[in-house]
Amino acid sequence: MELEEPKGGRDMTALLPRLFGDMTDWLEVDFPRPVQAFRVEDRMTDEEYVLRAELPGMDPEKDVQITALNGVLTVEAERHEQDAGSGRSEFRYGMLHRSVRLPANADEAAITATYDKGILEIMVPLTAPEVAGRQIAITKK
Repeated sequence: MELEEPKGGRDMTALLPRLFGDMTDWLEVDFPRPVQAFRVEDRMTDEEYVLRAELPGMDPEKDVQITALNGVLTVEAERHEQDAGSGRSEFRYGMLHRSVRLPANADEAAITATYDKGILEIMVPLTAPEVAGRQIAITKK
C-alpha cells in the first residue's frame, strides 16, 4: 500500500527553510544593548565612605560621569567599541551604570574621585556620626 502525500505537503516542506531563513534575519538585527553594571567594593570608617569601581580601559575625563543627588551616588560610564579588523571579541561595550545609597551623614558637596590603573575610587567624607534616633517622651493629659 502506498501512502499518498497530503495535498500541499511539498509546499510546506519548501516553506520551512524560507521561514527559518527569515527568522535568522530577524535575529541578526542590532538590538539596543541593555545598561550593564560593573563590579564595585566599598568600605566605611568613622571619617569617610569609599567606593571603588573596576573600570579598566576608560578615559575618566571623557567616558565616566559621577553624580550625587539626594543620598544616592551614581557612576555612569561608556565603553566604546573599537574597530580592530575581523575576528572575535567578547569584550562588553556600551553604557555601564551603578548607583549606591550613601550613608545619611555623607557630605555630598565634598566628594572627590581618582582614577588609577583601571580603578575608580570615590571618597565621600562623613560628618558627625549618624544619629539612630531619639526617644520621644509621652505626656499624660
